[in-house]
Formats: sequence, structure tokens, C-alpha cells
Amino acid sequence: MATATHYLTPEESNAHPPLEAVVVRFAGDSGDGMQLTGGQFTLSTALAGNDLATFPDFPAEIRAPQGTTFGVSAFQINFGSSAVDTAGDSPDVLVAMNPAALKTNVADLKPGGLIIADVGEFGARNLAKAGYDANPLEDDSLAKWQLLAFNISQLTLDAVKPFGLGNKEALRCKNMWTLGLALWMFDRDRKPIEDWLRTKFAKAPELAEANIAALDAGHAYGETAEIGGQVHQHHIDPAPAAPGLYRTITGAEAISLGLVAGAQLAGLPMFFGGYPITPASAILHHLSRLKEYGVTTFQAEDEIAAIGSAIGAAYAGSLGVTSSSGPGIALKAEAMGLAIMTELPLVIINSQRGGPSTGLPTKTEQSDLYQAVYGRNGDAPMPVIAARSPADAFDCAIEACRIAVQYMTPVMLLTDGYIANAAEPWKVPRMDGYAPFPVAFHDEPPAEGESVNPYKRDEKLARVWIRPGTPGLMHRIGGIEKNVGTGHIDYSPDNHQTMTDIRAAKVMGVADGVPEQEIELGEAGGRLAVVGWGSTFGPIHQAVRRARGRGADVSHIHIRHIWPMPRNLGDMLRSYDRVIVPEMNKGQLKTVLRDQYLVDARPVTKVSGQPFKIAEIEAAIEEALG
Repeated sequence: MATATHYLTPEESNAHPPLEAVVVRFAGDSGDGMQLTGGQFTLSTALAGNDLATFPDFPAEIRAPQGTTFGVSAFQINFGSSAVDTAGDSPDVLVAMNPAALKTNVADLKPGGLIIADVGEFGARNLAKAGYDANPLEDDSLAKWQLLAFNISQLTLDAVKPFGLGNKEALRCKNMWTLGLALWMFDRDRKPIEDWLRTKFAKAPELAEANIAALDAGHAYGETAEIGGQVHQHHIDPAPAAPGLYRTITGAEAISLGLVAGAQLAGLPMFFGGYPITPASAILHHLSRLKEYGVTTFQAEDEIAAIGSAIGAAYAGSLGVTSSSGPGIALKAEAMGLAIMTELPLVIINSQRGGPSTGLPTKTEQSDLYQAVYGRNGDAPMPVIAARSPADAFDCAIEACRIAVQYMTPVMLLTDGYIANAAEPWKVPRMDGYAPFPVAFHDEPPAEGESVNPYKRDEKLARVWIRPGTPGLMHRIGGIEKNVGTGHIDYSPDNHQTMTDIRAAKVMGVADGVPEQEIELGEAGGRLAVVGWGSTFGPIHQAVRRARGRGADVSHIHIRHIWPMPRNLGDMLRSYDRVIVPEMNKGQLKTVLRDQYLVDARPVTKVSGQPFKIAEIEAAIEEALG
């Protein structure tokens, strides 16, 4: 019996199946503009309607020697036509602008993944700086990956030659050439990038046109050059999304907007006192541009002055806010104790980084949980909440403001370097969906014969908030213990016991005003619960989803309110046979859970300065289930 033969049409033979998600990493010297390239590729991806998550990875040195491995800057983006929760485990495509970038990143590339390398940078000197004995582009060391190597440097010089730039200035355009090629590979529109370049270089239009020429040249190279069968143009459909207004947002931007929204919901002006520190500085930068919303920003001479100014503003009737990372939070600790003793509303943002000391200033970690919950002298409890993603940081900032003013207490909001710098799509919310929590200052003078008691309390145990200068309400507060009934200085043992108990009860009472803990994925009770906090949400959620898809009895619980914890959390944890806690420290939340609930929580720890991979948590789930 004869069989019909089907011959492919040219369209069919050149067709490639649509990809659901792709991970691309741009890597180069810290002067190669990789963060800018990644940021603009993120913009084009968002405009294409894909869901996305990014991971900027900076070198720790301010300006490491050019061409060295410790000076490599990288930007990774995971984008697709379905929900994206992480920046991706392993890149499908690695753009390596020099040997050092290749050496530090190639091990992460998926087997069979694509390397795009700039031959022009693989000279003997750069190879030696990166520690290569031989040129990896010319031996078999990259055999398990696809390799596309061509002289991006020379192609860029050729593209911008008409603009008369010097050699050094011309080579700075090669990131735009590379971006043009990437835009072609994934069917992206160049016009938004061109518009951005013309705005950025409005005062130097020749630089704008040179960069646009490089962008166009990279795009044209993909369209016209015979660069081999390993590179094709892929179109990735938009991800399904609820109708609404969307924008990309970083964690630092989301916190800044959330703080402004929180102050508006409280009906208060906001004062931000900060001191520059990586990775928290961006919050000061963003807030300084929002003065029209009643925001005052102050860059202090040091961390102690920064929090001191915020406490002073809170005493005067503003919402006081300060921000730092672990080393700066340590310097602020004494003043935090003052804010706890004076019971003033203060929001403290801790954008965690690798430590201790200077540690890994540009890398991510979750190692300040003990510091947040316990890290002050005396019995000094403070509410602590943690954001799970860049977009979630907006709501967490509002929640921190609410708790601070309703309970008259400082509140610490934990993010980390990953959340602060990473970006994701954010559906801009309608603010009429948020319940206001307006502040009512105490303005009634005491009855005749009575004195002013600034520690008079409401049903939440929050003391009254008196603005200085209110007629008839002259008062004093401070760091020395005060009498429970009058607010005067009182060192007596019984009074200190009472005031310490009241302050602790007030903070623990915050749990009565927050939602009960929910299960993110899975059921109440079972063989295994994976419990996380902060930026581990994405990899945990994906790992649990995959494990459940294979029939595993596992659930995901993610904690926003770190202290006090939700009322039902203990019973929830005890309903599982086993509990594992992935966190980027040596097991800090695990210790708190054991202490509070006597559950046998087991740590899954990582302190490499890099986020968890989905595969790492999948392996931990398999091990825990035996």
C-alpha cells in the first residue's frame, strides 16, 4: 500500500514551536551597560504583554578592574505567555560580552542553551584576566551549548562610524547593538527604545542617533545575516491578564509608592530620613521625586541622624520613615529602642543584603530576621512584616503604615536586595479599594485638677498622640521609663514591670488585627508543609506546584506577618507531619517557629548571595518526603 509523502512548505520548514517561557541573561563588564540593556529589554517585554520577572546582579566593587571576573555585571529576565513567579533557574540564552562574563555565568546555562559572545573582546589580555589558558570560543570546552560568536565590537564601530565618535565612546554603544539583536530574536518593537534614547540624550542628540544606529544594526544583523540554524526569531504570546492598567515596578519603587499611599490613607504628611546604603538607597531616590504628595525627604549625615530625624518628625505629628540595610539597621538599633519607649509611629525599611559587616553589599540574603525580631537592648518588641515580591511591597508598605499609626509603635518592613532591584508587572490598584485609617490626634485638655498623661491608652493599648503646641497639652516623653498613670519618670520595679508588659501586650495584640494565615497552595494538614517568608515565595510556589503535579502531598505556606505571627499559624503547622523552611540564611525563621510553636521545623538554607532555584527546593521536597 502506497504512503503519501508530505513535503513541508517553506513556512512550515522555518516554523518553530512557540515558547511558553524563556530566560535570557545579559552579562558583561560593569561598564558595559548590562543593567541598562536588561532594563530596556524588560520595557519592551512588558509592552509586548508577557509576564516577567527580573534579577539584576551587580558586582560588589564600585569599579572593579575592567575584564576581571569580580567586575562582571549581569541581568536576567524570565518572560513568557503564562504566569512567571521567578527570574528563572537557568538561562536559555547567555549574552557574554567578554571572557570574564562567560566564565562566571556559563555554568548556569541550560544544556543546549545558546551563547552569544563578542569575539572582539576575546583577546589574549582579556582571556588572561578571566583565567583562561586557551580561548573557549575556539576549543571544545563549550561543546554542550550552542555557540554564536561574532565581533560585536567591530560591528558596533562600523554602525556608528558616521557619527564621528571616538573609539571609546563608540564602543559604549555595543550594548545597544546587542539589545537590537535580542529585540529581533524575540520579535520586539524598537520604537519605545528609540524614544527612550532620544529622551535620555536630549542634550547630546548625536549620542542618541549613534545608539539608535547601533540598535538598528543589531536588529538588522538578526534579520539578514547567515548566523546559523541555532538562532531563530521567536514570538511569545502575551500572558493572560485581568483588565486594568499595568506597569513594571521594582521593589524599591513599590515601597516608595506604598509609603506615600499609607501616609495618604492615614491623613498625614510623611517625613523620610535616610542615609545612602546599598541596596536601600533607591527608596530615598524615588521618594525625593514625590514632594507634591506631602513627602519631605532628608539625606542625613549618618544612619543615627537619619532615624533620629524621623523620630523627631513623628513626635511633631508626621509619619516618620527611615530606611537602611543590615549594617545601618544595627546603627539605628538604639534609636529604635527610643521609638519603642516613646511609642511613636515609625516605619523602618530593611532592604537586606549579604552580611555580616560589609559582607556582600550587592547580593541578596534574608539574614536580618533575628535582628528585626530580637535585635535591640531590653525587652523591645516591634511588629515585623515581610514582602514576598516587588509588587507585594506596595501593600506591605501600606500595612506597615497602618500598624504604626493604629498601635503607636515602630514597625519594621523586611525586603532584600533581590526584591529591591528586581522588576515585575504590577496591576496599578484603585485606591478606593483600600480602607483609610485616619489618625485622630489627642486635643482635649485634661479636666481641672488632672494632669496630662501622654500614656493614656485605647482598646488597642495604643497611647494618645499629642502634637507639640496643642493648647493645654504640654507634655514630655523620652527614653527613661515613665509612670503608667501619669507619664512622669518612674524607676520603681512594679511600674517598670507593668509598662514592659503593656508594651509587649500591645505589639502581640497586632495579631488580632491581621488576617489569619492562609495556605498558598495545597490543603490544611498532610505530609509536608513548605513554609517561607519574603522573596523565597516564587521558587517555593513553583516547586510545590510541580511536586503536587507529580502527586506529592505537599503544601505551601508563606508568612507576611513575622512578628507577631498570625493567630492560627501554630495549629496550622502542627497539622502537617513535617515542616521545612527554605530561607537565605542559616535557619532563622525555623528557630522562631520552633520557639513559638514547638514544631519540628527543618531548615533548607542558602547563603550564596543568589536566590533559590526552583530545582533546589524541589530536591528538598523530595528529600523531606523520603
